Amino acid sequence: MSVDVYLVFNGNCREAVEFYAKVFKTEAPRIMTFGDSPPNPDYPLPEEAKELVMHTRLNIDGSNLMFSDTFPGQPFVAGNNITLALISKNMDDLKSWYEQLKDGGTVGMELQETFWSKLYGQVTDKFGIHWQINYDNGEMAM
Repeated sequence: MSVDVYLVFNGNCREAVEFYAKVFKTEAPRIMTFGDSPPNPDYPLPEEAKELVMHTRLNIDGSNLMFSDTFPGQPFVAGNNITLALISKNMDDLKSWYEQLKDGGTVGMELQETFWSKLYGQVTDKFGIHWQINYDNGEMAM
């Protein structure tokens, strides 16, 4: 299990992650854009979102640092753009953490299967800390 830092940017994520990759001499990041996600006719993707970064990560000296852009229309608040990501291969642990963290908190996304994970959810706990819960499938794990 790991607890990783997740940074959210206001449209300049690609520039930031490429900068950090250069600074820390990491491999070039694999970038998934919002346009790479499967289309949903009920929620058409705005044109301005297609090239924005949905997810990427860098491994900096053994620590994962993950990045994305804010989806167009979603509020971006500097200082609130950092979340902690709990990543595990144990679904029971993930479910337990999620249930406990949401007690007195606010659910951002119910724990569910997504196109990138068998189990994913978002919650802000009662102390205002933003968490992402994600099953580690061994691929471009969050």
